[in-house]
Amino acid sequence: VQLQASGGGLVQAGGYLRLSCAAPGRTTRRYGMGWFRQAPGKERECVAAINWSGGSTYYADSVKDRFTISRDNAKNTIYLQMNSLKPEDTAVYYCALDREAWGPTPYNYDYWGQGTQVTVSS
Repeated sequence: VQLQASGGGLVQAGGYLRLSCAAPGRTTRRYGMGWFRQAPGKERECVAAINWSGGSTYYADSVKDRFTISRDNAKNTIYLQMNSLKPEDTAVYYCALDREAWGPTPYNYDYWGQGTQVTVSS
């Protein structure tokens, strides 16, 4: 499954961005998916995850009340709405798909997108 992440960019602190992750020609509606990020010199961390139906979600403490993960199964696409962005949110953001379950553990995910850079200036 090829995942295509988009929507990154440069934004000032306090601004917002919306990331999208699509799987052209493939269905993702049965699978859990997540957004991860990796900053230089740091480990990849889960920002948010969502189960196959969208009924259950997970957020890292650092992004709660600022980020929202959602999915449109008809479009085989997930989204990450990022509000009130902070310089510490600067990282490459990746979407990923878990064939078995869902959650914050990156090693459980089977397919990864190419990443999209998010840079937040102070």
